[in-house]
Amino acid sequence: MRQGRDDGYPEFAAARAGHLYRSACLLTGGDTHLAEDLVQETLGRVYLKWGRISGADNPAGYVQTVLTRTFLAHRRRHSSRRERATDVLPEVPGAADGDASLRLTLFQALGQLPAKDRAVVVLRYWEDRSVEETAAAMNTSSAAVRTRCVRALARLRALLGDALGEYARP
Repeated sequence: MRQGRDDGYPEFAAARAGHLYRSACLLTGGDTHLAEDLVQETLGRVYLKWGRISGADNPAGYVQTVLTRTFLAHRRRHSSRRERATDVLPEVPGAADGDASLRLTLFQALGQLPAKDRAVVVLRYWEDRSVEETAAAMNTSSAAVRTRCVRALARLRALLGDALGEYARP
């Protein structure tokens, strides 16, 4: 019996959708509508090649790479259109762990980073990927990832300034 595209795909997509959405929100700097679009496009691309992807060693990592590349391609296509409806994040319900203020501060700072810097920070520190995995996802060299990480973290520190001091716990 030939394996079809639907064999295991609905379950996989349902299991990964939440994680993909959270990553997409971080990549887009809080643009939830764009994040939804990116997840939709990513899952559509994965569906078309599910027969091959399902046999891979790490389908979840592959799909995360597709999401990152979809985001970067979107940023390249729309780089001339920098218009945004607002630069203020909407109010969101507080996190269960009580760190809502810290999360919003970090989220706003991430949103101010250039797309590739944001992608490298999300992949390396949110997704906890290695330099090599990040390089593969971004289609660049390991040295470029290391350099971009250092510069992106320096930009984040400059953007946050003393804002993180109020969140420091003794």
